[in-house]
Amino acid sequence: MRLTPQRTGVSKALAKDSPLWRLDWILLLAGLALSMCGSLLVWSATRGRDNLTHGDPQYFLYRHLTNFVIGLVLCAVVIAIGARRFRTLVPFVYVAVILMLLATLSPLGSTVNGAHSWIQLGGGFSIQPAEFAKLGILLSMAVVLSDQVDAGEREFPSHRAVFRGLIWACLPMGLVLLMPDAGSTMVMSAIVLGILLGSGAANRWVLGILAAGVAGSIAVWKLGLLSKYQIDRFAAFANPQLDPNGVGYNTAQARIAIGSGGLTGKGLFHGTQTIGQFVPEQQTDFVFTVAGEELGFVGALAIILLVGVILWRACRIARQATDLYGTIVAAGIIAWFSFQAFENIGMCLGIMPVAGIPLPFVSYGGSSMFAVWIAIGLLQAVRSQRPIAA
Repeated sequence: MRLTPQRTGVSKALAKDSPLWRLDWILLLAGLALSMCGSLLVWSATRGRDNLTHGDPQYFLYRHLTNFVIGLVLCAVVIAIGARRFRTLVPFVYVAVILMLLATLSPLGSTVNGAHSWIQLGGGFSIQPAEFAKLGILLSMAVVLSDQVDAGEREFPSHRAVFRGLIWACLPMGLVLLMPDAGSTMVMSAIVLGILLGSGAANRWVLGILAAGVAGSIAVWKLGLLSKYQIDRFAAFANPQLDPNGVGYNTAQARIAIGSGGLTGKGLFHGTQTIGQFVPEQQTDFVFTVAGEELGFVGALAIILLVGVILWRACRIARQATDLYGTIVAAGIIAWFSFQAFENIGMCLGIMPVAGIPLPFVSYGGSSMFAVWIAIGLLQAVRSQRPIAA
């Protein structure tokens, strides 16, 4: 009779030691919910645009779902590899990212919306290496800043380690800026700051980076390094009434669409601004306007809350990580998702300049979907490292 409790205890121990038990299911479900919601919003934004769908109303829906499934597979692969083993692959990931960025700047790259930041693969498929560059910066800095600390040689990263980490980050950021892709560069800068804060690096580095960012922005503006379309976007942000039918058109139409949704929206597939195709790039950069118009304040708030759930779970993983490498990876992802979501939603509301960056998990785009689900896989892998109490 005494064997039964012991067997039960063994069964529980085995269950707790299983990979599925170690997953953060709240984090996973929040990401799944956002991606599925994005599928519906992308479908609504594109089903009536024959010039984009080639006459197939489900064209973007199927492609978005395909990207979603591939993202889940990549997430599962990262989890299966594990955080420690994946750490050994970081140099190869970094080199691959640099090669992709160089290929983008070569004749192999193509220009979309003023940025030479895409590689066309044929068959209507393309990749945006800048999305994977975020992962390259995140992982390379995590390795460099955590090596001595995780080896027990230091309590916090040395100044030398921070300097080396910034050098590793500057190369991909510089290549992305040459495209020019100011939006992705802004996200990468946020990732670097998040990493420095999460690593416990000296405050002087954080203050120095902020000062350098301000000085660099002024220099870029004064030296005329920004393209005309980028200058126009900042001008429209500073003065929304400057040219509502020109450079300010996107933001003006986005605010009209969101404002017309009211509390509960006009209903999925019934948004007049969406049906009328008044908002440009609505399936990518301005997908949040579909939620605002068709799902109203309630639906838009639900998307924001789901993003908040992901950030909450990532913060828990960062605090409970068993090594500094895991903490830095989680901190970088927190900075990445929070800034990118704030910038995307903010530009739809007119409180941030238009920067051309997607809403994580929601906007259409394979490269973005793959990158964010790889990041979820990294968070799950970091969480799986920690010991599970019996």
